[in-house]
Parts: sequence; C-alpha cells; structure tokens
Amino acid sequence: MKLTTFGDIFPKLSGAQGEGVKRIFGIFLLLLVVYVATAILNPNFLGPYNQENLIRRTSLFGILGIGVALVIITGGIDLSLGSVVCLVGVGVPWLIMDKGWAPWLALTMALVVPLLIGLCHGLLVTKLKLQPFIVTLCGLLIYRGVTRGFTGDQTAGFGSELKGLRWIANGEIPLFPGFGIPFPAIILIVIALLAGIFLNRTIYGRYLLALGNNEEAARFSGINTDRMITLAYVISSGLAGLAGLLFVLDLNLAQPVDFGNFYELYAIAAAVLGGCSLRGGSGTIVGVIIGTALLRVLRNMMNMAFLGFQRAEFAVIGAVILGGVIADELAKRAVARKLSAQKDRDRGSKLERLPPD
Repeated sequence: MKLTTFGDIFPKLSGAQGEGVKRIFGIFLLLLVVYVATAILNPNFLGPYNQENLIRRTSLFGILGIGVALVIITGGIDLSLGSVVCLVGVGVPWLIMDKGWAPWLALTMALVVPLLIGLCHGLLVTKLKLQPFIVTLCGLLIYRGVTRGFTGDQTAGFGSELKGLRWIANGEIPLFPGFGIPFPAIILIVIALLAGIFLNRTIYGRYLLALGNNEEAARFSGINTDRMITLAYVISSGLAGLAGLLFVLDLNLAQPVDFGNFYELYAIAAAVLGGCSLRGGSGTIVGVIIGTALLRVLRNMMNMAFLGFQRAEFAVIGAVILGGVIADELAKRAVARKLSAQKDRDRGSKLERLPPD
C-alpha cells in the first residue's frame, strides 16, 4: 500500500517544470531573511507574546488566502471576502447579544449564509456570464452596506459572555512556559491539509487546475466547468465566513464601518506572493501560507522596527501584487522561450536524421 507523503499532498501545481517549487523556495528564503532581520532590528520581535500573536494572525489571514486561492486558480477573483468577514463578524455578536438568539443558531447562520453567498457568486459568473470582478465588487459593497444597515453602524461584541466559545480563537495549546500554539493555527493546518488533498489527490482539484489553464478546452474534455467554478466561490466565501467568526471571537469587538476592511487584498496578495497566477491554472497551498506569513512579518517589521513606515502598509501590499503579476508574466515568457527552443532543437535533430538526397 502506497503511503501518502507531504509531497503527495502539496506538490507543485505550476505547469512549468520546476518553476512552482523554485518560486516557493524563493519566497520561503525571503521570509527567513525578513524574519531574521526583524529580530535583529528589534529583539522584542522574538518575545513569546508577539510570536503567538504573529502565528494567530497568520493563521486567520491564511484561511482567507486559501479560499481566494481556489478562486484565483480557476482564473477568477473574489473581492467580497472582507465584507463577508464583516457580515459574519458583526452579525454573530449582534444576533446573540442584541437579538437574543441562541449561540448555536447564530453560529449556524454564520456558516450557512457565506456558503449561499458563494453559491450566488458562482451562479452569476457561470450562468449569467458576468465578470467575477464585477460580481464580487458589488458583493463587497452590498454585504458591508447591509451590515451597517441592520446594526445601525453600532459596534458589536460579546462583552464578558461566551468565554468558552471564544477560546476557539484566542485559546492556545501550551508548549512550554510562556508560549503556546494558538488554536487558530491548528484550524489552519487542518484546512490546509484538506485543501491540499482536494487539489492534488482528487479529480476535482485537477479539474480546477485544468479549467484555470484553459476553460474552453476543459469544457470540451467533459469537465463540468460551471460546477467547479461555483464550487470554488462557495469554498472561498465559506472560509471567509469562518475567518470572520474567528476574527470577532478573538477581538471581541467589531465595528461595521471598518471590520474586515481590505482583508480581501491581504488574501489576494498572499495568494499571488505564494505562486497563484492571476491568469489561473497554478498555485500552491503551501505557497499561500508562506505568502501570508511573509506579509504578516513585514507588517510586524514596520510596526516594531520602522515606526515611520506604519502607514505604508497598503503600499507594500500593492507592491507585492504588482511584483507578483510582473513575475508571473516574466515566468510565462521564459517558459514560452524554453518550449520554443526545445521545439527548434527537436526539429533540428529530426532533420539531421533524414537520409541525404
């Protein structure tokens, strides 16, 4: 019986030989450099409290990144994630504390509503042939507007209630005195393993990659592309809802006007940084997690070592996305040149083997 290894679950997903692995390795080295540099610039960076918080934030944003990565792999985009985070993160405490709902019912709504949102996105994209950018941009505006409407723009939170439930987000598993693994990290690991198995060990994951590379060819080969695209949006919104729940359980406070603002950009930047091509058809779960960690460490560096650059955070995100797109274009051209050179060599060798006239 063949054992499933880490390499089986998380192989490279790029069509170019070796390019995916090289990119992940390069991003990981960059993460190590930034991590060590931050520790040298400010030794407090290595403090147990800061490390726990860094792991917790990386885990929460990593859940968002995995969700949007699946959409990006299909060649789409999801700009509504931050507003879904807001809808769930503000809606759950509002339902429980202000409206008196039972926690189990509010939590059920928090998990079901995002799935329905993702289903709507998928149907609009596949059945009405609307552009994903437009569909999810409208979602970004609608869900935040709805949240601000039903709450009256009032802050929501749990106060001193539901401490047991909040442990899911702010609890930890002790490793040694003063330091423990935040529980959201365990949740991220489980989701990452499931996503990796889905993408690389099931036929449906290969369908996603195939339609991302060439949707028309995938459709002609018998793949139900509409169903797979819809599934990607459902998973993306579902994970956004889960992340929104974890965020509010951790912070215990959510303001409709800014809760989850720009979280979709963090997720997209992490996915692009981790090797997801905005053209679709390639990406890795490990790369997304490393990309998320790099963004969080960079943010930590600006806060702890370069106080004057704290407000430049969005400039860094923009530079990351732009750099990822440029790198993707250059990589595509390099692969095209290699393939063209290989064809020329093959053609030349065939001509040499022809008998003389």
